[in-house]
Amino acid sequence: MDKDITIRLAQQPEADALLARSPLAALVGMLLDQQVPMEWAFAGPWTIAGRLGSDDLDAHAIAAYDPDAFAALLSRKPAVHRYPGSMAKRIQQLCAYLVEHYDGDAAAVWDGAASGEELLKRLKDLPGFGEQKAQIFLALLGKRLGVRPKGWREAAGGYGQAGVHRSAADITGPESLAKVRAYKQEAKAAAKAATAGKLDKATANGS
Repeated sequence: MDKDITIRLAQQPEADALLARSPLAALVGMLLDQQVPMEWAFAGPWTIAGRLGSDDLDAHAIAAYDPDAFAALLSRKPAVHRYPGSMAKRIQQLCAYLVEHYDGDAAAVWDGAASGEELLKRLKDLPGFGEQKAQIFLALLGKRLGVRPKGWREAAGGYGQAGVHRSAADITGPESLAKVRAYKQEAKAAAKAATAGKLDKATANGS
């Protein structure tokens, strides 16, 4: 990662600084980014680190942490996520995978990736990272964190395009955050309308 990068995902200086310097924090923030506002999700790694008594996250320590105690740590008010128990389990699964396959070094997931396609595959292999989440994180690596293997934009799909506001990869401050949020709301509304249209068509056809 570029040591001079600036992140504005959590909209909190300390939390954003951790995301910028810690590959594991960035991965955990991306993992948490579902069913909660993005700022809440990406502030999670900083909150978890603080509750662990550290200024960073360690995959070995989290993977070895007592599961019930780790779930309680995330559930403590204010909770790290809307579903702290299930997310605690997912974070530990992610860290266990990193320990097993990358000796706990999150940056090794993208270091040495020969192409965007290879990096996308590595990301999709991570617990909790489906196609869309992997593409968004790949775009985040390229746009915000300076990790740009050949073909990274293409591998990231629509999220890799320049000049768009579609995901966490495009957030540089409050204004772009608002644009991304508006895009997501529009996409959700369009998907809902499309589903309703299919149901209406099926009803008209007597299905």
